[in-house]
Amino acid sequence: MILGALACLYGMVYADLVLRARSAYMQGERYLRWHEHPNEKTAFFEQKFAINKAKLDKELAAGALPRPEYDQKLDLIRFEQEEAVRESSAKYAYIWYQTAVELFSPPESRWVQLSRQRMRQAKELWEKELQAKGIPFKDYMLE
Repeated sequence: MILGALACLYGMVYADLVLRARSAYMQGERYLRWHEHPNEKTAFFEQKFAINKAKLDKELAAGALPRPEYDQKLDLIRFEQEEAVRESSAKYAYIWYQTAVELFSPPESRWVQLSRQRMRQAKELWEKELQAKGIPFKDYMLE
């Protein structure tokens, strides 16, 4: 019975790590796609902004939020949206792949192996982006 419980526990931990690695890999893929198609990234964050603005509008209409606080919160979500669009997608892709490799292995699942491969590509794209912007960096700064 104890061995069965340990096997079950091991199976649950294994499944959890594999699923987390898959999730991190998929986030890396999302950001890598956004690097190649920045208009999709912009559309995603504009949609997110619209949803958050609609929530604030409802609170304002219901009288639960005074106008100055509404304006302040609206400025904040607008700033967050602009910063998210401005951030490097290659950098975030690299970070998500790195997360899958460093935090969710072992086991050496399919997602960890794919992340390890894509991590190199994302890092090269990020380096090229930094060079194009004239931002000096050393390899240790990107780790």
